[in-house]
Amino acid sequence: MLEYAVPGFTLTNRQARQFILLRHGLLGEYRFTGKQGALDFVRQAGCIQFDPVDVCGKNAELTLQSRVRGFTKRMLYELLYVDRKLVDYPDKNLSIIPTEDWPYFERYRKAAREGGKRFDGLDGLEAMAKAYIREHGPVSSDDLPIEGSIRWHSSIHWSGNWSGTTKAARSVLEHLYSTGELVIHHKNSTRKFYDLAERHIPPEILRAPDPIPDEFRHKKWRILRRIGAVGLMWNRPSDAWLNIWGLDSRERDEAFRQLAGEGKIIAVRVEGLKDILYCRSDDLPLIETVLQNDRFKPRCELIAPLDCLMWDRKLIRALFGFDYTWEIYTPAEKRKYGHYVLPLIYGDSFVGRLEAAADKKTCTLTVKNIWFEDNVKITKKLAKAIGKCIKRFAAFNECGNISTECDWLAELLEMTPDMP
Repeated sequence: MLEYAVPGFTLTNRQARQFILLRHGLLGEYRFTGKQGALDFVRQAGCIQFDPVDVCGKNAELTLQSRVRGFTKRMLYELLYVDRKLVDYPDKNLSIIPTEDWPYFERYRKAAREGGKRFDGLDGLEAMAKAYIREHGPVSSDDLPIEGSIRWHSSIHWSGNWSGTTKAARSVLEHLYSTGELVIHHKNSTRKFYDLAERHIPPEILRAPDPIPDEFRHKKWRILRRIGAVGLMWNRPSDAWLNIWGLDSRERDEAFRQLAGEGKIIAVRVEGLKDILYCRSDDLPLIETVLQNDRFKPRCELIAPLDCLMWDRKLIRALFGFDYTWEIYTPAEKRKYGHYVLPLIYGDSFVGRLEAAADKKTCTLTVKNIWFEDNVKITKKLAKAIGKCIKRFAAFNECGNISTECDWLAELLEMTPDMP
C-alpha cells in the first residue's frame, strides 16, 4: 500500500477505536439530539444507506436511533417529506442525502437522460406521466394509467445489460426519478409515490450546475466524503467505495495522494495494523482529544447492518476484532446467528450481536437471542446497560411490550427502569 509524506499520528488500537466511535457519536455523551441532530449526522456522513426491510426499523432509521438522542422514525419522515432537508437519491447504493448535495450528482442524472434516448417512445410516455402528475398530484406505479411492460435495468440510468421486464408505469416513474425530474414524494410502507421535483427542491438547488464537472475531481470529492462517513479508511478495495462509478485502484491511489498533498486527509498509524489509515484533516481536534483523554462515558447501542460504521467490515475486523456478516440473504440452514442480527456496542468495543423483531399489531418487541463475543465478561454494569438499550430500542419501535425466551434477559428487563 502507498504511504504519503504527510504529517500523521500514531494511535494505539484502543485510541483508534475511540476516535472512530467518537466521530460517529457512539461513545461518550450524545453529540446529536432530536430532528436537527439527525440532519446534522446525515450532513456529516454525506449519506446514510437506505434499505426497505423493516424487521425492527429500516436501516436508515436504525442508523440514526443509535446516535441521536430522542430520535423517532417520524423525525426522518419529516426531514424527507415535510421539511425536504433530505432527499432519497442513489449515492452508496440506495441512500438518503442532504438536499443541498443534489447538484453534485448531476452527472448521473445526465447519464440517465442519455440512456433513455435508446428507447423509442419513452419520451412520449414520460410526457404523459408528467402531465398526469401535474394534474393529479403524487402517484405510485399502481396509480399511473400507463399500460404494458418494458425491459429495464435496475441501474440509476437506462443502460448496461438488460435483464427481465417490469410494468411500464413503474419503469417510466423510475427513469424520471433517475433523471431528476421526479422525486419521491412519500412512501407508504415499501410503496413509493412520486411527484415533480420542481415542487419540492428549491430552484437554486434543482437547476444548479454540477459544482465539480471534472470526472477525476468528482471521484476525489466522493472518496473524501466516504472517508468522513466511516471516520478512518485505508487505501484498499472496499465496499465503502461502492457506486463511485469507474473508480479503479490507479485513480484511488492518485486521489489519496492528492488529498494528502492538499492537506485534506491525515495519516493515522495504528498499532498492530500494517496498512496506514486516513482521516479527514477536519477531525484533527478529535484526534487530539483521544490522545489527551482515555476515558469516555460508555454507551450501549445497537448498530444497523448497513450502518456507515460497518461499510468496510474488514476494517472493523482489523480494528475491533469483530467479524460481522449480515445473514439476511443467507439460507436459514447456513446461518450462524439469525435473519436480522444487529451488532451490539458497549463503550469502545463490540460486545456481541442481538436479534430482535417488532410486531406492530401487538406493539411487542421480541428479543430472540443475544450472542456475546468470546472475550466479553458479562458484568452487572454491562447487563444494566444492555437492559436500558433494549428498553430504548423498544420505545424507538413504538413497542410497549418486550418478550424474550431468555430467562436471564427477562429477569434483567424486569429490573431495568422504563425509559421516560
